[in-house]
Amino acid sequence: MFASEALRIAGVSKSYGRLLALDGVSFSIRPGEVLGLIGPNGAGKTTLFECLAGVLPPGVGTRLSHEQAFYLPDAITPWPAQTVRWGLDFVVGFLGGRASLRDEVIVSLALEPLLASRIGELSKGQRKRALLAMGLLAPQPLLLVDEPFDGLDLRQSREVAATLRAHAKGGRTLFLSIHQIADAARLCDRFVLLSEGRVRGEGTLDELKAAAASREPASGAGRPPADLEEVFLALT
Repeated sequence: MFASEALRIAGVSKSYGRLLALDGVSFSIRPGEVLGLIGPNGAGKTTLFECLAGVLPPGVGTRLSHEQAFYLPDAITPWPAQTVRWGLDFVVGFLGGRASLRDEVIVSLALEPLLASRIGELSKGQRKRALLAMGLLAPQPLLLVDEPFDGLDLRQSREVAATLRAHAKGGRTLFLSIHQIADAARLCDRFVLLSEGRVRGEGTLDELKAAAASREPASGAGRPPADLEEVFLALT
């Protein structure tokens, strides 16, 4: 079971007519880790999440069940006429969410002043924090989040990163699609590098540095890549 063993994502492919958006994407997700999906716009990150979550039918390959994963898309506004409090209560009550974490999540994401606000009236950053709270309360062991820091300022990004890190230490598994490489480097345990619909690397930063260093022309005449950004450029 995923609670104790690595989950293998195997051979996910997706086409839109002649456009191959995902091409045999395979990697593993380990219990209790923060796994970062890194890639530029158009790499296929959102398409991969939607295929895994069943929003889009994959052409072939792994699809996660509703019992395994909860997917939190970017730039959505669910239940716009309802309050933040209602949304949190809905996840806990109707979806069987983690009631014991409700108060802790509200405090860690600074949602107390927003509980009576309608979700549709929140700013982009406020809505992001409210939706992250709902995702963290969801009962599934794996949480997929598309762009968790979009709309957040630097301080808020650091606070959200600390909250996500704390939940991973508590046993939650997080798979995060992150556009900003610096944010990913601070938070994630391992990385999946995606470019043009293909996996170009998977592993810890040290493992990816070793893989990039083996490609001397791409990494600067034998100089080991210094950070995740250089690793990504070397491997893609």
